[in-house]
Amino acid sequence: MTTDTSGLHQLGQHTVQPTSPETAELERVPNPHPGMLYLTRFTAPEFTSLCPVTGQPDFAHIVIDYAPGDWLVESKSLKLYLTAFRNHGAFHEDCTVAIGKKIADLLQPKWLRIGGYWYPRGGIPIDVFWQTGPAPEGLWLPDQGVPTYRGRG
Repeated sequence: MTTDTSGLHQLGQHTVQPTSPETAELERVPNPHPGMLYLTRFTAPEFTSLCPVTGQPDFAHIVIDYAPGDWLVESKSLKLYLTAFRNHGAFHEDCTVAIGKKIADLLQPKWLRIGGYWYPRGGIPIDVFWQTGPAPEGLWLPDQGVPTYRGRG
């Protein structure tokens, strides 16, 4: 089985880190199993962005689950896209939902959910969850595996 990668610009190439999510190029490849119902998970345990007010760094554990349709997200482009938030100022809710919507718009998956498990800012952890709709019947949907914030206790 071969995968058509002819339209990709980043995979297998030296790629400059994008300076913002707006300049990052998220790429896709054909799904070799478009008729099957299955789940793909990406976990980014060291996601960073900036507080839009103070400019201080914010940290999150991002989990993206999706049931592919005709397309898969190309993982190198996803890594570059996620790291482009490093110097991007936005609230936790905006970062989390924007990532989910961008991937959903690109892939048109059967279903997608994103969990943003943010570390405390001002003493309060903020967790943000978004999905495209109800999960398809019969989709194996494991827990995202990220416990709620408990501090050091």
